Amino acid sequence: NARLLIRHGTELRAAMVAEAWNKEIVNSSNAHKGAGFSEMMAIRNLKAGLLPPESGQHLHSWSDGLAMRVAPFGIVAAGDPTRAAKLAAEDGSVTHSGEGVFAGQAVAAAVAVAMLGSPVDAIVDAARKVIPADSWTSRGIERAVTIANKYPDVWSALKPLSAEIVVSSYFWPDIGPEAVALAFGVIAASRGNFRDAVLGGVNMGRDTDTIAAIAGAIIGARQGIDALPPEWTRRVSVARGTCLESIKGMDVLRTADAIADLANARDAKP
Repeated sequence: NARLLIRHGTELRAAMVAEAWNKEIVNSSNAHKGAGFSEMMAIRNLKAGLLPPESGQHLHSWSDGLAMRVAPFGIVAAGDPTRAAKLAAEDGSVTHSGEGVFAGQAVAAAVAVAMLGSPVDAIVDAARKVIPADSWTSRGIERAVTIANKYPDVWSALKPLSAEIVVSSYFWPDIGPEAVALAFGVIAASRGNFRDAVLGGVNMGRDTDTIAAIAGAIIGARQGIDALPPEWTRRVSVARGTCLESIKGMDVLRTADAIADLANARDAKP
């Protein structure tokens, strides 16, 4: 997504995303190791010739795959949660529909507002405003934040959040509304502390990599790189291409700088 923004700018559309998927993802050179159900089913649909939004309409359309890849949209649309949500919807229509798209839109909007250094409450409000109020995602976020605010820290909030938010009757943990709600819960319980939010997400259980990635993206956008432990950033500085060969060698910090430049260029326009 970051590379697509650098290539096309903020006028990115679903057709451009689908074209890139067909060229760079739907091919035998990718191992797709660790890829989610939503993405693999969308790949199947794209191979069959379907285009968005039909390519995103399948049995796992509500999964959390979109929510964990939308941070670049929030960065480039810093201060404009509506634009961030629109970009997330364009991308999301390739692989998701319904609650899967809402989950991604909420995260993108949250990152956009977090880029301004806004309070956690404002970030949560922005996320809920760009999606239907009666959606599972919106209700989950509200419930998780309410629970988290009752506890003094993220560690005491983990079990109550899990007990109230997790859909324990479903054996796969990749539920978009669930993962996003849990991420907002650990963000609220961490009181905006990056390390606590990420470690809280990792220790939550269920789809831990997604929960931690979302929490880290939002709080990282709010706090900036100085809040990130240097030993963590060194470990993830260059993409290895384990899942997608096409991104092998991409430098995370250089990519982030390029997206930030896009955001600054947008702000500089009269």
